[in-house]
Amino acid sequence: MRVPNPAEALPNGVKPEAAAGSTPRSHSHPLVGVCICTCDRADVIGRALESVLGQSLHPDEIIVIDQSSGSETEGIVAGFNAREPRIGYLRVAEKGLSRAYNTATANTSADILAFTDDDCVAPAGWLEQIVRCFSAEPDAGLLYGQVLIPAELKASENVQGITPALPIPRRRRMNRRDGFEVFGMGANFAARRSLLNDLGGFDLVLGGGGPLESSQDFDLSYRAYRAGHTVLLAPEVVVYHYGFRAFNDWPRTISSYGIGLGGFYAKHVRLGDPYAARLLTARLVREGLRALKKSVTGRGHAIDWILFRYTLIGLKRSFEFSIDRDAMLYRMPDRP
Repeated sequence: MRVPNPAEALPNGVKPEAAAGSTPRSHSHPLVGVCICTCDRADVIGRALESVLGQSLHPDEIIVIDQSSGSETEGIVAGFNAREPRIGYLRVAEKGLSRAYNTATANTSADILAFTDDDCVAPAGWLEQIVRCFSAEPDAGLLYGQVLIPAELKASENVQGITPALPIPRRRRMNRRDGFEVFGMGANFAARRSLLNDLGGFDLVLGGGGPLESSQDFDLSYRAYRAGHTVLLAPEVVVYHYGFRAFNDWPRTISSYGIGLGGFYAKHVRLGDPYAARLLTARLVREGLRALKKSVTGRGHAIDWILFRYTLIGLKRSFEFSIDRDAMLYRMPDRP
């Protein structure tokens, strides 16, 4: 299933050009693109772009998908484009991280697409490591790397707030032979275009800004697993996340996370998937027991109950949406 191309609705988009002065590539070398999705973060998008431009392996394409309410980000990206024409820009009025990912995929042509967030910094070897991993694992179609806390934020960690991170202690292959677990984080992943086309892209109902708010990454990796693809967890592929959340903001983050979790699991359970049902049951039991144990021992934390409660809310909200059984995607409701 091919990801639909929304370019006709984006007349002001600047398409990325091939990199001038980039590393010469033979016909056997895959073309590599970088996609950054952003929304109202003009204060950090420049830093993310600078890190992508500083890669030891130059990307053939760079595209910024902007869902901001104002025009400040557009002006910043235009400044980068003036000095580096391989940076493309597309403005998407309708919110939704999955929509942004699908738009990036439809408006690039690279064989391998690497995604990072606007509040992340990629070390110089990030892209080079991604290409090496895919070359070493030719059957891998999807890759998740580590999302680490920058050194300058560690002193504030768990003191003033929390920075979402994703450590990966060892390389792992997830597929029907080697097993699977729900895993992933959109701040640092890469995919072969063939996989994204095969799966039909990301589920528009899931993901930040969508009705079910998160877990588009879990859903993509699970659909990849179900379709017979290999998902690679690669500790050598690293980005640093500057998305620090104050403690006051954390309950909202966790509630969105829970809604997405429930929505992700419920979709596959509704599709009659017994393995998804087992995974969901195990998660609910684990989360419920952890919250109960902390409450009984006097070390209870409201966050544990928030996650458990909103996972149940996400399960319930799933039934507000019909499902395309062949594509394994929620159907986005028609606009009023």
